[in-house]
Amino acid sequence: MPKPGELTFVAPRGAKKPPRHLADLTPAERKDAVAAIGEKPFRAKQLSQHYFARFAHDPAEWTDIPAASRERLAGELLPELMTVVRHISCDDDTTRKTLWRLHDGTLVESVLMRYPDRVTMCISSQAGCGMNCPFCATGQAGLDRNLSTAEIVHQIVEGMRDLRDGAFGGSAGPSPEGADGPGGPARLSNIVFMGMGEPLANYNRVVGAIRRLTDPEPDGLGLSQRGITVSTVGLVPAMLRFADEGFKCRLAVSLHAPDDELRDTLVPVNTRWKVREVLDAAWEYGEKSGRRISIEYALIRDINDQAWRGDLLGRLLKGRRVHVNLIPLNPTPGSKWTASRPEDEKAFIEAIAAHGVPVTVRDTRGQEIDGACGQLAAAER
Repeated sequence: MPKPGELTFVAPRGAKKPPRHLADLTPAERKDAVAAIGEKPFRAKQLSQHYFARFAHDPAEWTDIPAASRERLAGELLPELMTVVRHISCDDDTTRKTLWRLHDGTLVESVLMRYPDRVTMCISSQAGCGMNCPFCATGQAGLDRNLSTAEIVHQIVEGMRDLRDGAFGGSAGPSPEGADGPGGPARLSNIVFMGMGEPLANYNRVVGAIRRLTDPEPDGLGLSQRGITVSTVGLVPAMLRFADEGFKCRLAVSLHAPDDELRDTLVPVNTRWKVREVLDAAWEYGEKSGRRISIEYALIRDINDQAWRGDLLGRLLKGRRVHVNLIPLNPTPGSKWTASRPEDEKAFIEAIAAHGVPVTVRDTRGQEIDGACGQLAAAER
């Protein structure tokens, strides 16, 4: 049951439920599922080893499991969740956007970005988005449905397999963590829940995905919670609930305006939870997690990029453990929203920094490959 004040989203009538997958289940549930189909419970650990640690999705590779059991286990616990519609790369093949088709034909996107010292993957938690922010390509398309835990996790599993096999990389410089040279094998450093959807509107499945990502191998992928960032437009009850999970992930608040009058328009959920309520919930998460809060702010020409708004933002954040991440807007075709002028961006930065608040401008990638979330899916439709 949803908690008081929490937003809930109902799948469209007739939507097919994603098939049950190993990554949807806890380690104990996997044992029960394996036993239910007549296999010995220890096969769950073997199957987890193949999926989470070896990325071996072909049953023919499971030589420690009897041949007669492989297809049964694969059919029951490793169904095909998604297929690649296309990969599109740019930035000397160091940025790659993937368009996925899910089991029911739904389209979602993820992005791999390789830098000289790290590899970041941006993933989707919903197909579409119900937040209705007018400058966002995904928000313009509306919400199709929530992704399952396994559909979220599988984006990362596939990305990690490609990185391990050297199937993505280009010429970004030396591979992180001692991997082999430019364009060679690499390891995933960071995961950001900043693709399609509002992660905290798909709360249980996103939390389940974080646990699968960070559980030690072979129960999960063994990644660090500190390398995971979860973005939200400010669903206050879910933020407070997230603060009680005990995670060490970073929370990123998509603020986009420091004043309620403008934010009511740019981020419609602000009509329910105002700027100060959102920030108070963020400070609580920061206190309980010990992590610095990230404030995401898309700079939009003549809309939210005035120096006085930068000053107001600085005043709201002064003295807090926070970092402001300014994002030059990645415009979508036919949209009136576009990136700020360089001189306005500079004045905005100076107004924030004057209050001692750390501020940087995000490195923008992927404009030539429909880089804004939702553009590739919209074009495919």
